[in-house]
Amino acid sequence: MSIQSQHGKAFEYACLQSLNQALRNTQNVVIEQNSALQIAQERFQNADTNMQNRMNLGANAATRVILQLEPQLTTPQGNVPLYLAIQEDARGMAGDVRDVLCIRRQNDWEIGLSCKHNHTAVKHSRLSQTIDFGESWFGIPCSQQYFDDITPLFDELGEMRRNQLLWRDIDNKEERFYVPLLEAFVQELSRINQNNNGIVPELLLHYLLGRNDFYKVITHDRQMVTQVQAFNIYGTLNRSAGNVRSLVNIQRLTMPNRFFDISFRPNSRNTIIVTCDNGWTISMRIHNASSRVEPSLKFDVRLTGVPPTLHSHHEAW
Repeated sequence: MSIQSQHGKAFEYACLQSLNQALRNTQNVVIEQNSALQIAQERFQNADTNMQNRMNLGANAATRVILQLEPQLTTPQGNVPLYLAIQEDARGMAGDVRDVLCIRRQNDWEIGLSCKHNHTAVKHSRLSQTIDFGESWFGIPCSQQYFDDITPLFDELGEMRRNQLLWRDIDNKEERFYVPLLEAFVQELSRINQNNNGIVPELLLHYLLGRNDFYKVITHDRQMVTQVQAFNIYGTLNRSAGNVRSLVNIQRLTMPNRFFDISFRPNSRNTIIVTCDNGWTISMRIHNASSRVEPSLKFDVRLTGVPPTLHSHHEAW
């Protein structure tokens, strides 16, 4: 597990404990025990004291914001206990990006947090000659032409792997592999969109953001600030608790239905920009996830443009 992944897990634990400490004196709070909690706790305890302090400060800032947005957390109205849980990683693979859950089973209410430590990525998807991204992302299979275009590239990478080459040993890796693979990807994404007019942009955002509403919590250690974004796609966030309402009204987000442009970022050989209507813009950077050559490549996906109605708050700590 990379250092970034370890810190991400540790920050999940800091966020769960911050919510627990803020709420346990006014109601019954139960932390659900599972392997994900154990792993996150171990990652937190293995971090040095300075890192733990920064994570706690970042998590507490997020808690201050979320408690103002979610009356159900602070006004139980008999719906106790409040359950707090860290989700298993398998849930993310199944399309649920939330890391920390807050649940009231008595009235079928829950919210989730996607916890990010010093990064804003939304997805890390792979491409290979055996991965049908169209089927996996949209339920629409890729064409044979796409696989005919990419197979020679991955066959060559497979041969390099058998020869135990490292990526640093490859000259012009962007021109040889990144550019032609991204060109094939762009052509196929455009082809799928043309053959399924009006549905693919929204399906792409649902794939990237998951099947549940959530708060994205991003701690920026250098700036000593935590950013909280409310991805209220399905309208389940910011619910009132009886007559108690949040002072902030979080609007439901409008999803895209058109691609305006799908092309390489200017002066880049490893990143494409997908520009949609309704304010959505997606950056997709392809990279080798390992120092050793593998017959697959990984996307680092970020939202570089979001609708103006997306609620976003920066809380200093």
